[in-house]
Amino acid sequence: MTPEQMRDASLLELFSLEAEAQTLVLSAGLLALERDPTQADYLESCMRAAHSLKGAARIVGVDAGVSVAHVMEDYLVSAQEGRLYLRPEHIDALLQGTDLLMRIATPGNAPAPADIDAYVVLMGRLLDHMASVPVTPPMAELQLEPPTTKVEPPMPAATEASPAAPVEPAPMAKRTTESGERVLRVTAERLNSLLDLSSKSLVETQRLKPHLATMQRLKRMHSNGLRALENLNVHLKDHALSLEAQEALGDARRLLAESQQLLAEKNAELDEFAWHASQRAQVLYDTALACRMRPFADVLSGQVRMVRDLGRNLGKQVRLEIEGDKTQVDRDVLEKLEAPLTHLLRNAVDHGIETPEQRRLAGKPEEGVIRLRASHQAGLLVLELSDDGNGVDLEKLRRNIVERQLSPAETAAQLSEEELLTFLFLPGFSLRDAVTEVSGRGVGLDAVQHMVRQLRGAVVLEQTAGEGSRFHLEVPLTLSVVRSLVVEVGDEAYAFPLAHIERMCDLAPADIVQVEGRQHFWYEGRHVGLVAASQLLHRPASQNNAQTLKVVVIREREAIYGVAVERFIGERTLVVLPLDERLGKVQDISAGALLDDGSVVLIVDVEDMLRSVDKLLNTGRLERIARHANQVVEAARKRILVVDDSLTVRELQRKLLLNRGYDVAVAVDGMDGWNALRSEDFDLLITDIDMPRMDGIELVSLLRRDNRLQSLPVMVVSYKDREEDRRRGLDAGADYYLAKASFHDDALLDAVVELIGGARA
Repeated sequence: MTPEQMRDASLLELFSLEAEAQTLVLSAGLLALERDPTQADYLESCMRAAHSLKGAARIVGVDAGVSVAHVMEDYLVSAQEGRLYLRPEHIDALLQGTDLLMRIATPGNAPAPADIDAYVVLMGRLLDHMASVPVTPPMAELQLEPPTTKVEPPMPAATEASPAAPVEPAPMAKRTTESGERVLRVTAERLNSLLDLSSKSLVETQRLKPHLATMQRLKRMHSNGLRALENLNVHLKDHALSLEAQEALGDARRLLAESQQLLAEKNAELDEFAWHASQRAQVLYDTALACRMRPFADVLSGQVRMVRDLGRNLGKQVRLEIEGDKTQVDRDVLEKLEAPLTHLLRNAVDHGIETPEQRRLAGKPEEGVIRLRASHQAGLLVLELSDDGNGVDLEKLRRNIVERQLSPAETAAQLSEEELLTFLFLPGFSLRDAVTEVSGRGVGLDAVQHMVRQLRGAVVLEQTAGEGSRFHLEVPLTLSVVRSLVVEVGDEAYAFPLAHIERMCDLAPADIVQVEGRQHFWYEGRHVGLVAASQLLHRPASQNNAQTLKVVVIREREAIYGVAVERFIGERTLVVLPLDERLGKVQDISAGALLDDGSVVLIVDVEDMLRSVDKLLNTGRLERIARHANQVVEAARKRILVVDDSLTVRELQRKLLLNRGYDVAVAVDGMDGWNALRSEDFDLLITDIDMPRMDGIELVSLLRRDNRLQSLPVMVVSYKDREEDRRRGLDAGADYYLAKASFHDDALLDAVVELIGGARA
């Protein structure tokens, strides 16, 4: 390819990108003008978009684009000057021109020259008859097909016109967002690779924590060694030592002092490096994750137009209102949401919204309204799609169920509204008696449910007779990160996504009953089957003699089971790492992830696991969970002293530690804590810094100088999170420094386990 050809190809690609952005502006503006043709801001933004496309097409030598954009610009200028009042048929013609421009800019989908000529003639006729009489364009002369090739948006947010800020023509060689930031094109593979690397970097920095704790212990041991040498020197003063012995003792003291100084300096440097590295790794990960996020509006670019056109084809007046279009969602989730949203919107227009005559008789406005609202709730994207139509005819639905032999008439007559509505999601089920171009084949809601389940989400339908229907969808904000409960099964870590967990519980042997040869427990008024995770995941059976059984209750629609595990490790946010494609589908496993210590955890595919349970039940191979009737002698609980002058903080820490099984004592300040330490034995000290009578630094310093207490692990929990405060606490002898500003339950408990282990000795 010659340099000239390469230049032309590059310009055409840029023209395609600009056409994509400007046609979005045109579509949004024209739909707004259809509701109110007098909005000067929208007229201005549409005129500028057409003008920009005309100039861009002229630069790259696309004459068809120049012709179409030019007649559209003339049309819009006439409307601006008051010589043309835009009616629905005029909006139709302008939208057809928008489609033509997108086809012209899409490689391999350019319209024939005859279509361009016919469109120019059509627009000329409309301009000739714009005086007073509404003009109906001769649609038979022009058959315009919608774009068949969709150009993937190359930027996180498409440029969109708003009444407050009409769009200015932008040079083709530069792309910007609404906030003026420059946008570059990055492939999805590179973005995924960046997120993977940033997550691993974050995990690697976490691995420095135990190393730092070891270095702190080494520093204390070194101090103890130097102190012991000083004591030895005192005792040897009463003995006559040779000159060689005195010199050797002096050399040992000097070397120990120098090494202690060097160790303290390097330890401080390492601690500072670890703190900065963890901060930067977290920022890197958060930034990489944010790069995958796009506004929800990106999936709506053609939906408003689709609703409008479908309504006109069906003889209905329909308007789509959108809330939360700026809501940020993972690009992969957005791509998968486009098809189900299209199904639901078409369903609302066809089945929900009535004709203008029917709405008028029902006392409603002739124009029906469909509302789509997007929001974030508890780490999920929540979509609510409602219409003010007629709702679902429950009696017709009931008859349809019986006619299709999906349920006996007696049973169907007793079904509740919620149960009836679930039939609409069955494959092939439709309330239409005949197949049309819009519906009747029964694939819409079935496809919606299937796609939402693939996203690990859920969809629920509610309706009110005569007032409309409402679909409630919940899907994860991102498929790259999943909030999970990490458990141990067969000495390995597994993660259950929280979206599928009903609850966690401890079952006593008395709570487990045998029903038809299988183990069950009572939950929400019914018996729930109990299965062993070790059997499902093909791990060796646990030899745990604990008096209670750790159970994860998982649910997928109506299927619910209790899965017995060895122990709960805790709740974690995991970066999903797909399994190697060469492995194929691993039974009961969906992906992998890395824990904070760098160890691997497998993420459970809950739907697959439920199918495995059903298979075991049907074949009768479900094993009984071994229970040991012998009483286990309770080991002594480890004791922790919490020192803090804040009653709220003291009680919060005390309850957290008590619930985890530790024995906890409290002190109201440093002096009170020092008295408690000298009179009782503890396995760990947790102290604040700023306290009356004696602060935390003084308390730790006293403790390190005491022969009996100097090896006691110490954790500082303080509101101060500056680097100098951290270093001051660690230099005083603390083993762990936790900031209250970033304090949460898991952070405290994980640190306690790291320092002294579990609650039992």
